[in-house]
Amino acid sequence: MARTGRRPGSSGTREAILRAATEEFGEHGYDGTSIRNVARRAGVDAALVHHYFGRKQDLFVASLDLPVNPADMAASMLAEDPEAAGERIVGLFVSVWDHGANRQPLMALLRSAVTSEQAAAMLREFATREVFSRVVHRLDRPDAQLRANLVVSQLIGLAMARYIVKVEPLASLSPATLAIAVGPTLQRYLTGDLGRPAP
Repeated sequence: MARTGRRPGSSGTREAILRAATEEFGEHGYDGTSIRNVARRAGVDAALVHHYFGRKQDLFVASLDLPVNPADMAASMLAEDPEAAGERIVGLFVSVWDHGANRQPLMALLRSAVTSEQAAAMLREFATREVFSRVVHRLDRPDAQLRANLVVSQLIGLAMARYIVKVEPLASLSPATLAIAVGPTLQRYLTGDLGRPAP
């Protein structure tokens, strides 16, 4: 007799979950997707999704084939002295992008966010929920949300100029030189005076 019920953990289960996750995130965005719905679409138990991928943010990163989890990256960069985080963030950001195997999925994500409102919304929801919230919590400042947004705007602009448009000599600078050049700007966004007028 044919077996019935949920699909057992097999060699094709992980790929089925990834396909289901890609479809769910594409149709419902980051906020509108749940582990339970991904599991239902893949024909597996939710526990199996957690077994393979852990948290929803990890599943999202895996479904986009990203080389790193930006949420974990942001948390690690702010875990040490926040007053010296600017150069660390730029250095790690550039080193991840400069790695050849990492660049294609990152460029695809950036290009899709620029050309598709649906992709932009999905990326924005993920960044707001999983990345910005960690930065805001760590900074513990009344204008932390603005500061986190400024950091991300700087990094997106850097990625566009260096890897998509390939503006020279920016595109050819070493990661260490870029960290020294751009790091202080990020540091001011994180902890410095933003020059905002008093309310």
